[in-house]
Amino acid sequence: MDDNADQQRPAGAGTSVHYPQRQLALAQAFLTSPADSHTNAETRRSTETRRSAEARVARWRAVLAGIADGRLAIGSRTPVAGLPAWVTPEVVRGGFATSAASAEGPLQPYEREAAARAGVAAERGALFAYCLTEPGLSRLYDLLDSGRYEAAVPEEAALLTVAWLVRAGDAAGALELVDVLEPFADRLRFTPRPSVLPAPDPEAVHRRTVGDAVTTLTGRRPNAAVEAQREALTVWQPFGDQLLAHWLETAEAGRVLERTPDSAWLERGAMLLRRYDELAATHTRCTKHRDPKENLGILRGALAETAAGRPLDARRLGLLRHAVASMVRRRGRPGSDRHTELRTRQAVQAAQPSHHDLAQLVLRRLSGLHQETGVADVAPLVADVSAHEAHTGNTRLPAGTPVPAAIRQVVEAALSAPLDTLVERGMVPSAEVLAELVPQLVAVTTSQSYPDETLRTLMAANYRAFRNRRSLLLSDLTGQVRVDELPWVRAVAGHRVGEDGRAPARTALHQLGELAVQAFPGTLLPNPLVRELGVLARQAKLDAPFVEELAADIFTGTFTPKYLAAARAAAELLSGTLYERYYAIDYAAVHDLATAEAGEAYKAGKPGKAPARGRRPRSSLGFTELCAQRAEVSGGWSIASNGKIIEQAQILTTHNLATLVTRVGISPEPGWDDLAWRSFTTVCHATARIHDNPRPLSTIKDAAYAWRQLVFHLSLCEPAAQARVIAGLRGEAARHPAHVAARLAPALAGLRQAARGGAADSDAGRRLLGWTTGPHWLHPAPRT
Repeated sequence: MDDNADQQRPAGAGTSVHYPQRQLALAQAFLTSPADSHTNAETRRSTETRRSAEARVARWRAVLAGIADGRLAIGSRTPVAGLPAWVTPEVVRGGFATSAASAEGPLQPYEREAAARAGVAAERGALFAYCLTEPGLSRLYDLLDSGRYEAAVPEEAALLTVAWLVRAGDAAGALELVDVLEPFADRLRFTPRPSVLPAPDPEAVHRRTVGDAVTTLTGRRPNAAVEAQREALTVWQPFGDQLLAHWLETAEAGRVLERTPDSAWLERGAMLLRRYDELAATHTRCTKHRDPKENLGILRGALAETAAGRPLDARRLGLLRHAVASMVRRRGRPGSDRHTELRTRQAVQAAQPSHHDLAQLVLRRLSGLHQETGVADVAPLVADVSAHEAHTGNTRLPAGTPVPAAIRQVVEAALSAPLDTLVERGMVPSAEVLAELVPQLVAVTTSQSYPDETLRTLMAANYRAFRNRRSLLLSDLTGQVRVDELPWVRAVAGHRVGEDGRAPARTALHQLGELAVQAFPGTLLPNPLVRELGVLARQAKLDAPFVEELAADIFTGTFTPKYLAAARAAAELLSGTLYERYYAIDYAAVHDLATAEAGEAYKAGKPGKAPARGRRPRSSLGFTELCAQRAEVSGGWSIASNGKIIEQAQILTTHNLATLVTRVGISPEPGWDDLAWRSFTTVCHATARIHDNPRPLSTIKDAAYAWRQLVFHLSLCEPAAQARVIAGLRGEAARHPAHVAARLAPALAGLRQAARGGAADSDAGRRLLGWTTGPHWLHPAPRT
């Protein structure tokens, strides 16, 4: 389920207990499944899994209990009885709220320390009251000035805001905010969380913290297969050579046991057998030496029989002579040039440092850094082993040994740098990862309208915490709580400077939109990224309608007016283009519909109108009907039907691409033809994954969405570039597995027909869409 800005569920489904019951059953399954505890690592993982499952069970039981006793109103912006909308609720999968708030629960260690330092009871109410005293405010002033604090939930920024208002001389605003907070002072964390680090660099973002890298590397264990091979090369092969040399002492003309063993030979044999027992007890990774049918097992077994004074029968003697002969034939006699050269190479191979040893070295390098943030320069952390490190401690690492790529990648994920730098270095592999990083930038941008530096830092920290707030399941097209609805944000709204925040927001919006489209031209903008673009657009005072991808399983069958506004932006850009012809859109009619509904909305909002028409409409009936008509869906409810309707909305709106071009003004540097080529490569990769896929529908949707991006980019190309790209697509498809070109042939034919002014779905052409209520023509593969 998508965490989008307007999660919706069909009427009557909002209070259903079926979904929470299923999730509870899944969580309980983890608790009842048998635990595998063969090793300490597996036992630890089993314990962690069980604890996580127990927590999930507790949360889902809270959801069901809250629904049963009426404490929870699923589908409401205020789902928890007694808590206003601004309180951050605890939300589980699917947008269901539990009966708890994210800022409540047992006192955190930092709260206990603050209470002890203040000399007050270890209670939230007592801490709240202390922070409003002169020494308490002085402590808050120090935190504001240092910037060394953080907020895990937005509520932890509330009392710092009170302190800022008091110091700014806005006593009325501070008192009003305290009045709002005080009823919840015993329950919620309003006190700030001290940090050893100052506010983060506003220009830099990071995917992971140093602490995250440490956790990942610490959790890695030595590779069992590699360590078994190392043991074989350093322990068992040398021992096998000793056994072989011992038996060769009895050979005449190459035949083992032609020479009768003497007492000295038998004594040395007994020593070898004792040595074997010692090695087998200590080195347990390899088991091949225990197999009596393997050469080493044959040599050892025959030696044990002979040392015990029992003559070898014909079968065992034959096995022994065959084993000795084959070992000499394959590697040469121990001590010969061929055998010595082989063992020397293997010794060099066995002496190579393990990834585990190198990970331990990198962990030592990371240990001296702040664990709660990224790192500006990762090069020293992943450099080759230095001479000092090679001779310090028990590292067993030769100087000059490189850190392997698998370890470098973990550390490089903690790089703190400008976002475009991370993209260029391949540190942002997908649009989803890009969306994870964007709130760090938007937090700084949205705070630029505050002239006071300490307030900018505080509001940036508050925004970062707010973006961790999970979306609620809502009904009736209700919108999620926005950051400017938080009481402490409203309290400082009057301290913003009108235009100061617009220019930074516009710049950030343009750069971010261009970067997203340029870096991932064949990928839908994910909802978290769309949400941040919308925030920047509001900050920039731009009329830029950004629309979310709606989930088909909770779609109510209606669209908000911004979807029609986005379609209007697409109509302004794409009328008369390849995009309009390929998807058989009448953008003139879309433009007229948007104009008509905008007029109706204006009339509905005029003073003096009846109450029923006294507010803007919350849905666009005309746009909803248009999408249903284009999807050829009438009546009934199903996920597939919903998906077809939603896909038509995405087609009509271009899912934010037209908004970015017409309202934000993006113009990606590589050019639209380059983006078209790369989008088609994404189409081919997705189509390749359809082959032998028992559940290909999600992959087909990915291919269709990338195809839509391709058609959009082509439509903005100059005619010559557009023709050149279309002419080359068939050859590009041929570079992929044969079934890819065969599957895409109808779509390519439809594209060529639309480019010539015809219909995409005539003759041999097909319009490539992702959703269908029946079998999709991309699967199975057509005959070639």
